[in-house]
Amino acid sequence: MEKSIKKHKRKQITLADHFTTGRLLRFVLPSIVMMVFISIYGVVDGLFVSNVVGKTAFASINLIMPFLMILATVGFMFGTGGTAIVAKTFGEGNKEKANEYFSLFIYVAFALGIVFAILGIVFIRPISALLGAEGELLEDCVVYARVILIALPFYVLQLLFQSFFPAAEKPQLGLAVTVLSGVTNMVLDAVLVILLPQEYKLVGAAIATAMSQFVGGVIPLIYFFRKNSSILRLGRTKFDGRAILKACTNGSSEFMSNVSMSVVGMLYNIQLLKYAGENGVAAYGVMMYVSMIFSAAFIGYSIGVAPVISYHNGAQNYKESKGLFRQSLIIIGIFGISMVLAAEITALPLSKIFVGYDAELLSLTVSGYRIFAVSFIFMGFAIFSSGFFTALNDGLTSALISFLRTLVFQTAAVLLLPLLWGIDGVWISIVVAEAMAVVISAVFLGIRQKDYHY
Repeated sequence: MEKSIKKHKRKQITLADHFTTGRLLRFVLPSIVMMVFISIYGVVDGLFVSNVVGKTAFASINLIMPFLMILATVGFMFGTGGTAIVAKTFGEGNKEKANEYFSLFIYVAFALGIVFAILGIVFIRPISALLGAEGELLEDCVVYARVILIALPFYVLQLLFQSFFPAAEKPQLGLAVTVLSGVTNMVLDAVLVILLPQEYKLVGAAIATAMSQFVGGVIPLIYFFRKNSSILRLGRTKFDGRAILKACTNGSSEFMSNVSMSVVGMLYNIQLLKYAGENGVAAYGVMMYVSMIFSAAFIGYSIGVAPVISYHNGAQNYKESKGLFRQSLIIIGIFGISMVLAAEITALPLSKIFVGYDAELLSLTVSGYRIFAVSFIFMGFAIFSSGFFTALNDGLTSALISFLRTLVFQTAAVLLLPLLWGIDGVWISIVVAEAMAVVISAVFLGIRQKDYHY
C-alpha cells in the first residue's frame, strides 16, 4: 500500500517539476480536454435549439450570447489574473499568502457576478432591442437571457475555477467537474427541449445551460471550502485592494479579449443582418459553435501552462521558463496546422448537423466556414502570447495584444472588407485580423525577451 502511494506521488506532476515536452503535455492535457468538452456541450446546446426549436430561436441565442459573455468576463479576468498572482506567490514560497489571495479573488468575483446578474435581468429587453432584435426574435432573446442570468454568479465561479484547478495541481479534477457540468447540460437539453411543448422549448434549453453552470460553479466551491489534497483551500481572507487591482490588471487581457470578442460578435451580427439577413446570423452562429471546439485547444493549453510559467517566474528559474516557451511555440504550431486541415475536411458534415434542413443556409454556412477556418493557423499564437504575458504578471503587454487582436484588427477588418467582397468579406476579416495579431504578438515577444529571460 505504501509503495503504491509513493508511486502515485512520484507520478503526480507539480508546478516545481522540470517539464519535458511529454510531461508538459500530460499536465496541460486535462485543461485542453476540459475546454474542448465545454465547447462540445455548447455545440450540443445549439444543435438542439437549431434543429428542434427553429432558426429564429437559434438566431436569438447567437444575438444575445455576446452580451451575456461580457457580463461573465469577470470570471475570466479574476481566473487568469488571479492564478498568475497565486502561482507566483507559491513560487516565492509563501503558501499562506497564496491561499489568502485565492480566497479573496473567489469572494470578490462571486459578489460581482450577483450584481451583474441583477443589472442584466433588469435591462435585457432594451439591450436586445439595441442589438437589432424585434418581434419574435426580441421575445426569444429576453426569455432565454433572463433564465441564463439567474445562474450567472455560478458561471463566473465556473470560469474562475477552470483557471485555478491547474494552479492547485488538480487539472484532472477540473476536467471531471467540467464533464459532469457538460453531461448535465446535454441530458437536460435532451429531456427539456424535446419533451416540453413548443412554446417552452427555448426556456428548457436555457434551464439546461443554467443548471450546468450551477453544477460547474458549486462543486469546486464545496471542494475548496473543505479540507482537500490540493495546495489551495478557501478560508479567511482580508480585503486587499492592491491585490484585486493587480489581478484585474493581470487579467485585463482576458477581460479585454472576451469583452472585445463579444462586442465584435455583435458587430458581426449587425453586418450579417445587413448583408445576409437572419440566415447570416444563423450561419455565423454555426461557425462560432464549431470553431469553439478547435480554438478551445489553444485556450485550454494556455490555461494549463500558465501556472507553470508563473511558478518558475516567481522562483526565478529562467532556464525552465525558456524551455516552456520554446516547447509551447512548437506545440501551438502543430495544433494550428492540424486544426485547419480538420476544419476544412469537416466543414460540410458539421454544417449539415446544424442547418441541413435549409439548403440556402447550409450553402452559406459551408462556404463561409471554409474561409473562416484558415484563421486557426494564426489564432493559437496570438492566444498563447497573450496568456504568456498574463502568466508573467505583465498585464499591460497582454492587454495590448488582446486589445489589438480582438477589437482593433477585427473591427477594422469587418467594417472594411465587406465593402470589397460583400458577405465573403465578413469571413475573410477574421483571417486577416488573426494574421495581424500574430505579427503584433511577435513584435512584443521580441521586445520583452530580455526582461523575462525566455
